[in-house]
Amino acid sequence: MAVKGKGANSKKRAAARREQPAVESEFSRAKNIDVPSDPEYSSGDDDDDNVEEGDFDEILREMAEDQGIDPSDVESEVEDDYIAGDSLDEGEEEEDEDDESDIHSSDIDGASSEDGDEADSEEGEDDDDDEKEEEGGSLLVRSASRATDGQDTAVDSEEEQDGQEETKLTIFDFGKDLAAWKDYRKTLPQIEAGYASDSSTEEPANTIGNVPIEWYEDYPHIGYDIDGKRIMKPATADELDKFLANMDDPDVFRTARDETSQQDVKLSEEEIDIIRRIQGGSIPDAEFNPFEDTVEWFTSQTMQTPLTGAPLTKRSFVPSKWEHKRVMKIVRAIRQGRITRPAPKETKPRFYDVWEKAAEEDSGAAANVGRHPRLAAPRMSLPTHEESYHPPAEYLPTEEERQAWLDQDPDSRKRNFLPQDFESLRSVPGYSRFIQERFQRCLDLYLAPRMMKKTTQLDSEELMPKLPDPRDLRPFPSAEALVYNGHTGRVRSISVDPTGLWLLSGSDDGTVRLWELVTGRCARIWNLKETVHMVSWCPNAEVCVFAAAAGSRVVVVIPSDLCDDQKRIVSEEFVRAGFDAAAKENDEDADDSSLPVSWDMPTSAEQAQGTHISIVFHKGVKSVVWHKRGDYMATLTAEEGGSSVLIHQMSKHKSQRPFRKLKGAVQCVKFHPTKPWFLVTTQRYVRIYNLVQQALVKTLQPGVKWISSVDVHPQGDNVIVGSYDKKLSWFDMDLSVKPYRSIRYHKQAIRQVRFSRRFPLFATASDDGTLQVYHGMVYQDLNQNPLIVPLKILRGHEIHNSLGVLDCLFHPIQPWLLSAGADGTIRLWT
Repeated sequence: MAVKGKGANSKKRAAARREQPAVESEFSRAKNIDVPSDPEYSSGDDDDDNVEEGDFDEILREMAEDQGIDPSDVESEVEDDYIAGDSLDEGEEEEDEDDESDIHSSDIDGASSEDGDEADSEEGEDDDDDEKEEEGGSLLVRSASRATDGQDTAVDSEEEQDGQEETKLTIFDFGKDLAAWKDYRKTLPQIEAGYASDSSTEEPANTIGNVPIEWYEDYPHIGYDIDGKRIMKPATADELDKFLANMDDPDVFRTARDETSQQDVKLSEEEIDIIRRIQGGSIPDAEFNPFEDTVEWFTSQTMQTPLTGAPLTKRSFVPSKWEHKRVMKIVRAIRQGRITRPAPKETKPRFYDVWEKAAEEDSGAAANVGRHPRLAAPRMSLPTHEESYHPPAEYLPTEEERQAWLDQDPDSRKRNFLPQDFESLRSVPGYSRFIQERFQRCLDLYLAPRMMKKTTQLDSEELMPKLPDPRDLRPFPSAEALVYNGHTGRVRSISVDPTGLWLLSGSDDGTVRLWELVTGRCARIWNLKETVHMVSWCPNAEVCVFAAAAGSRVVVVIPSDLCDDQKRIVSEEFVRAGFDAAAKENDEDADDSSLPVSWDMPTSAEQAQGTHISIVFHKGVKSVVWHKRGDYMATLTAEEGGSSVLIHQMSKHKSQRPFRKLKGAVQCVKFHPTKPWFLVTTQRYVRIYNLVQQALVKTLQPGVKWISSVDVHPQGDNVIVGSYDKKLSWFDMDLSVKPYRSIRYHKQAIRQVRFSRRFPLFATASDDGTLQVYHGMVYQDLNQNPLIVPLKILRGHEIHNSLGVLDCLFHPIQPWLLSAGADGTIRLWT
């Protein structure tokens, strides 16, 4: 019987192996999933089971002993039902295969006669089981039989398994009836190792732990698995793929990115509710009750009995010996003076009695040391005639004034009452605003801040700078001595020869006049037929030559009537030497062809008047300045760029352009009296260049809008600048590029500024028709600042077409001042 059962089980397992590929093919066709083959069926050996023969019997014996059942009682039952070498799993396979043979009976062909025996043996076994169930008759067996009722087959669909919830029983629910437990195991469905139970295709999770994910930005992996292999990062899509995925995903708004696992996590309803609560500023936990009743963990009620019945310690009622010694030690230190009481701190009061009476202050003067001085309350103004009950008639308002006072706003009224006239004091009624004014007075006394005003008694004379008396600074020009009349137009320029005997003047009438300076006699006239902008004597005392700028040319003239024969010969050689040098250097003159200037011989008529050289320019000439040696001459024309400033050499008849490019329109130029420096004045700045080094030395910044003129002190360290905005600036070039002193005394534009070559004087000429003379002492000690003192204002020129004094000049020897005005006159001030 046992051998037959064993063979039947073997044949059933063989039939199950034959049916397994058919089941896998049907599952793959239904689900379109590749079903992996089970090695248990593919091996073909019966010895692949993990449980050895006889192990299951041992397990049943141990379980029976745990429940208090004698193993000998059930040994015979186990031998009848379980054959040696068959495990519990084989019994389950028999039942499952029996059911499958009923369902798929058409698939099994050529069944042998042994199948009938197997069926008979199975029916016999079922009959034996039924008998055992009747003999047992226990409640657990009946419950097991009820649990097995309704089981159709071992293979059910997933929908039926989900819809039908069964209560799974354990071996302890059957008590001592192991046969019922065996029958119940047969009714359970077989567990097939399908695709769903395989975990080999799951993606490994992040194993780096709670580590910043940016540490792995440069690596393709995100940790290691249990075998030490790298766990690669999940593939990330680009922005377009993310956008398309978000458009198709309805849960995109409830999805968050988990940077640790590098995956998108769908938030649950509880997590979304927590986020909403945090955004709303409420408690994240929905079940938290912030208004729970207070739990009094400690009560204030005194207990009737103590918490413990332990006896009191000795130190709770016996004085401490060590505390007594410490106290006595402190007492002895106090007695010996080693511990002293700290001195009380002097605290200043927070508030002071401002309105304390003077008598109390005097009585307690000693106690009030260090306190603020008393501030008397401001007194009210005394009543005037307007506040009288019977004022004069002139203080009483008219009806128009009364109505105008009533129409005004109360805050804009000069007084808050109108004068009234009463016959007697008894007729004066009560003042309606008495309470309001008293209250306002109290507010003023209480709230208005007051402080002690320290006034210093200063004399106005002490504020004035201590300047010397002008009478102590004589000589300086103070009065008009002579007037030179003869020009019919504006006299734009004047110049005095080095000897100080002759005066040249150029005017808008196109003439240059030679004056005898002391007598005012006109010695000679040169008609240049164009406006004469500038006349200038050559500073070389060995020659008698002057230059005049008329129109677009500069003429060099030798006044032969003023000099002796020897001086005239020297002057002619000085002027004509340039023509011989120019003839020898014709090849080199080709380089100067680009300059807007040419040296020409004057006409015969001009030569008869004494003109020896004519320097022709492309545009009008505004200024002519000589170097102190007399061989060089600088001109300023209306040309644009660097060609406006040219330097000419008389001994070679050669012109050169020192600047290729200039910043701004040039107003005037000047040679430095002691250094090889050249001053170029633009509209706002005075730039000083070194002609030898061909470099910019410094830039003076007067801080004016438009510079009109500039002059250098004979010692060369100080410069004065005049401007059209009526300001005079004094510069100390060793001190700063900013003005040392700025003076603004003129009422109109300043046209010319001049230094005296012999005396500490300088003067300014303005369009207001005045000249102002100043004392300007420059000391040899560099630590002492220059002394500038206004001396005299000279008035005499008339204003024509808003133009006053156009030029001024000091005499080279005497402390005299000459001026030329728009009224066509020249005046001498001595």
